[in-house]
Amino acid sequence: MTTHTLTEVRTSNTAGPESRAARKERTRKALIDGTLELLADRSFASVSLREVARAADIVPTAFYRHFASLEELGVVLVEESMRVLRQMLRDARRTTTAKSASDSLAILVRQVSAHEAQFRFLSRERYGGVPEVRRAIATEMRIFASELTIDLSRMPAMADWTNGDLEMAADLIVSTMFSAVVDLLEAGAPGTKSRAEVVEQAERQLRLIMLGMAQWAPRH
Repeated sequence: MTTHTLTEVRTSNTAGPESRAARKERTRKALIDGTLELLADRSFASVSLREVARAADIVPTAFYRHFASLEELGVVLVEESMRVLRQMLRDARRTTTAKSASDSLAILVRQVSAHEAQFRFLSRERYGGVPEVRRAIATEMRIFASELTIDLSRMPAMADWTNGDLEMAADLIVSTMFSAVVDLLEAGAPGTKSRAEVVEQAERQLRLIMLGMAQWAPRH
């Protein structure tokens, strides 16, 4: 048997499993995307398994081939949505000057526009009624702050800062960026700030944080 023939046999033998895996992944993605659509103007706690299955065009019993429960689906939604926020906040973590703050906020505006459903889900469920989802978001936010704490500790100007002070500064930056996300989602609605006003306020807040960090005298 030639090498070419062997290759054909191997491809033929693996095509089936790969195809099934691809179909399973497509269904899993349909469940995630369909749930996000359901959550456009409602809370995760109000969504039923039957609705989620119908949105993905599968029977309810098939749902359990992909997720053990609705709560597990909610946690996966957090992880998927946080992946976008994680990259955005990692870019923002480099904020050390007014110019870089402006650049990071420009990234934030683009990301919120491109991934509005994910950000609405996160902002609504951060203090929502499903404990597993709420804890997953809180855990991700702590990870962001911890990563930023490490970055700040490596800056020469903060070499003598205590870990508590570094964590405080990191929390301020992460909270400011997340608050800007929430405000951007509502920007333009009656009684709210415009998008430009939200960005300007967030930039001023970040500049204030940086000025305060520059003058901060850490206690040992």
